[in-house]
Amino acid sequence: MNAHAEVATASAVTVRSLRRAYGARVVIEGLDLRIARGEFVALLGQSGCGKTTLLRALAGLDPIEGGDIEVAGRPAVVFQEHRLLPWESLWRNVTLGLDGADARDRAEAALAEVGLGGRLDDWPRNLSGGQAQRVALARALVQEPALLLLDEPFAALDALTRIRMHALVRDLVDRHQPGVLLVTHDVDEAITLADRILVMRDGHIAAEHRSTEKHVTPEFRARLLAELGVSSDRD
Repeated sequence: MNAHAEVATASAVTVRSLRRAYGARVVIEGLDLRIARGEFVALLGQSGCGKTTLLRALAGLDPIEGGDIEVAGRPAVVFQEHRLLPWESLWRNVTLGLDGADARDRAEAALAEVGLGGRLDDWPRNLSGGQAQRVALARALVQEPALLLLDEPFAALDALTRIRMHALVRDLVDRHQPGVLLVTHDVDEAITLADRILVMRDGHIAAEHRSTEKHVTPEFRARLLAELGVSSDRD
């Protein structure tokens, strides 16, 4: 068995019978999910279906009312907003929470991976939106997480920058092999990036598509849109 195959057999996160509620309003009930190391999973769903609620529970940001979440180590999260500290240099933003004398060297390697290798001492105010998200990715991956959570990190970017970021993220995931959960409203983004696509509805997984059936055809895209309650007709 090769190294990537060995990684893929390990679980990045396992969720059993998850329940999440806000007061009397139940958002997620009885949800089961497993993401393997090296697997890229996209989670689609209408607003309010529980996507971000699930991501925040996996990140340990919100409590749960029932069930069990087993995460291999500490997950890393990249949000739609880059959340860089404006008063810190790029390398210090990347190494937030990291200890050790090699922190700057690790930041340099991480920034080089995202195409910003010569800008360790630069400041967030000098970055474009796409560059800021590259730093956010470097900050997440410098931790070598088993689970990488992406909460619509490309939604605010222009179309061309988004395409470049898709290629970068796919390359970084192939290199580092974390399990990935991408929350997105973008069907085409899910098709482009994911090995497995989940459709969430009313707090549960309503449909699932594996990479073996994920052909980029108008019919597949139309099926996903239909599962999301959206007509693909343009007449």
